[in-house]
Amino acid sequence: MATYFITGTDTDAGKTLVTAGLLALARRHGLTTLGLKPVASGCHLHAEGYRNDDALALQARSHPEVDYTTINPFAYAPAIAPHLAARQAGDTLHLATLTEAMAEALALKRDLTLIEGAGGWRVPLNDNGDLSDLAGALQLPVILVVGMQLGCINHARLTAEAIRAQGLRLAGWVANSITTDFDEADDNLASLAHHLSAPCLGRVPHLTDGPNDTLPEQAGRHLKLPDLP
Repeated sequence: MATYFITGTDTDAGKTLVTAGLLALARRHGLTTLGLKPVASGCHLHAEGYRNDDALALQARSHPEVDYTTINPFAYAPAIAPHLAARQAGDTLHLATLTEAMAEALALKRDLTLIEGAGGWRVPLNDNGDLSDLAGALQLPVILVVGMQLGCINHARLTAEAIRAQGLRLAGWVANSITTDFDEADDNLASLAHHLSAPCLGRVPHLTDGPNDTLPEQAGRHLKLPDLP
């Protein structure tokens, strides 16, 4: 069983696309999978409760199937930072509660389990801690999704430094093309490969063809799986 924490250089770097893409790739290899989104804001109210599109994408690529609350135990409506969304709902997010929820999910023992964070590495969990503390509590290796745009080298290097400063291992990184007009993408990719002392797990092009619910499968064709025991 292999478990990784997925973070990004920023909001909308493409964490869900890459996470779901890796899960889809693992399924093509015949592996059991589980994608988790511990905290999600920007959720929509359904008959069953609040649901998040990103979490639903991970649920759809988790095999064998699991219920939604296992994937996303803390779901909030406002599309704002999770700790602020929780506060508006009258809640306070606690590391111990999240760790317990993730430990129960990890007991399912899938071949590949990916836990997707929210925003970037230092998104607050509450007034005293960050969501990255969950990766620290579970001692998970980290995969970094780099949104390829101006400034991505700085963002990626700072995030990598913060991951290592927390005593965690950067297990790999993915270059995700979030725009079609980044003229220096190749040179930036070379600089990232030079400065990030971890393997590149793929370069995902800017995907626009086909319905949104097939984009992770398309992304998976440009990725390689991280190390599995």
